[in-house]
This record gives sequence, structure tokens and C-alpha cells, in this order.
Amino acid sequence: MSNLIARLTNPNIATLAPYESARRLYAGGQDWLNANESPYANPYQLDDTKLNRYPACQPVSVVEQYAAYAGVMPQNVLVTRGADEGIELLIRAFCRPGRSSIMICPPTYGMYAISAETCDVSVIKVPQHSDFSLDVDSICQQAGDVSLVFICSPNNPTGTQVAKEDIIRVLEHCADKALVVVDEAYIEFAFSDNWASALQRYPHLVILRTLSKAFALAGLRCGFTLASDAIIQTLLKVIAPYPIPEPVAQIAAQALGEDPIARMREQVDIIETERQRLTDALSAMDEVTLVGAQKANFILFRTPAKDALMRDLVDNGLLIRDQSKQLNLQQCLRISVGTPEQNTRLLSLMRDFFTRGETA
Repeated sequence: MSNLIARLTNPNIATLAPYESARRLYAGGQDWLNANESPYANPYQLDDTKLNRYPACQPVSVVEQYAAYAGVMPQNVLVTRGADEGIELLIRAFCRPGRSSIMICPPTYGMYAISAETCDVSVIKVPQHSDFSLDVDSICQQAGDVSLVFICSPNNPTGTQVAKEDIIRVLEHCADKALVVVDEAYIEFAFSDNWASALQRYPHLVILRTLSKAFALAGLRCGFTLASDAIIQTLLKVIAPYPIPEPVAQIAAQALGEDPIARMREQVDIIETERQRLTDALSAMDEVTLVGAQKANFILFRTPAKDALMRDLVDNGLLIRDQSKQLNLQQCLRISVGTPEQNTRLLSLMRDFFTRGETA
């Protein structure tokens, strides 16, 4: 059987490694500050009388409410299983296996490359400058060789906001060359800089959104792709027949109501206040250097004691994320902003660790 599996497995799949989340690696964690989730869990109601029926492919209430929230028309919205499905659908719809390429700007979100490689689509990497701004000149020079250009803003894991003028340059250069995908998973933490209003001006612009971060619904797996009607209609050709489970549609519709949106914004305010408290405290630690910016719900920092600190936190049931394998992020760790109590505990553990002077 092993020979059969090896013989039948697509060559581009055979070389890939399964995605390993912290949930798999550290089952004993108590405080999860590693995945940029919201620390809040909010109440929702479920109507179980509809669970015997297949759900709508695109639940009307969710589409219309998110369109109103984003300031676009319903025909410009596609609901997906997390923003990750939006990434995969774009690659499947607009890239040819073994022939097409996408462009990414590392260090950035890893699923762009993973989804492309799974579909046998090559990845052209244009590294960011040392200050984590886009290398727009290099992007424009190579844009003719790609179908999709992925730009994450605010960027994960650097927390940086991409300059408006840089995105405009990329959009204008790619007008007849490629789709430009702006990933706004963290846009609620920088909402004044969102690109939804530019869809009419740039028909090749695509925006990715999610309920996983500020809306505190990572477990729901509900995301959105905002784009022109022509792009949305193309994506509908490759999406699964029943992609959005009925419970997901019900909870998403509730989350997009007026009061829950107000609650989300209040929680974002608290997270931003806590983010500043963490930023100030980390800045005061001699062993820590902040990296990037703080425009989302996480903080990236560098420390020579990265490995030892990570082990110490794991031993104490607190999980953060090692980002040191990413380009130009050697010795870097990323902290998701938690509750005030979790953040206080994190800082206490870090201070104790550095006081002991451990480095190995």
C-alpha cells in the first residue's frame, strides 16, 4: 500500500510537510497567545430546526449584512470557510497548475505559498525592505510573470501597515497584468486604511476579510472575499456546493448585527489598550527588541534567548509563536494580545526568566 500511495501522490504534494499548529504540538497549553485569536468569547444562539437541510451556498443574510458593514454591494461579496478558502479559490480559479505563479512579499502570512504549492503553482518572492515596507520597484518588474499578487495589510507577522501610495502603485502597474489581493484579516485594528471603497476604481483588486480576529470567531471559520462581480462569479464556479454550514451562517449573521458590531469595536479598543501596555513593558526589557510595528492584535519582538524563553513559557502553560524561520526574522517571537490577566502573567513570566539570566 505504501508503494501505491507514493506512486499516486502528486509530485508537488509529496515534498510538502503537513501544517503543524500549536494545538497539535502543545496540547497542554493553558494561555494561548500564539494564533492572533481574540481573547473574548461571546454568546450566540442556534436554531437547530434547519440542520436537517443543506445550507445555502451563499447565505443571503450574511452576504447582505457583511456588504453593509464593508460598504460594498452584495454582488461584491463571497462568503468562504475562513479567508484561507478565499486564498485557495483565487489560486484555483486564476492560476494554471504547473504554469502559473503568484507573488508574495516575505516575511508574510504563510498560507499564500502553501495554497499555491498545493495547487502546483509556483511562488515568486519579493522580500520586503529592511523596514518591512514593500519593494514596489521589484514587484512591478516581476508582476508580468504572475497571476496574483498577495499583499497583507496590516501584515502578519510584522504588524506593519502597507503605505497607501505603495498599494496604488502596484494596482496601477498590474491593471492589465495580475489580480492584486489585499489581505485585510486585521483591518478592524486599522479600519481607516481599508481598501473596500476602491473596488469600483480597481476592478482587478481583491480584498480578503475574516471574522476570526476582531470578531472573536476563529472557531467559526468564516471569511469573506470582496471583489468585482466578474471575479466573484468566477470564484463561484470553483467553490463547493454547500461551503457555509448552517450553524456558521446563523452565528455570522448574528455577529454582523448592530449591537455585536458595537461590542466588537469595544473589545478592539481594549485589545489596543493592552497592546500598548505590552509594547511599553517589552520596550523596557533590555533583552528584547521590538520588530516591525503594532497595527494589529499582536507584537513581534527579537531576543537572543528566543529558544530558552519559548521553552520556559511552554513549561508554564503559556504559548506564543516562534517566527524565526521567516525571512529576516531571526530570533523573533510573536505575542498575541490576550486578556489583561493573561498579559500580566506573560510579562511576569518573562521578567522572571530574564532575571534568572537563562540563555541556553
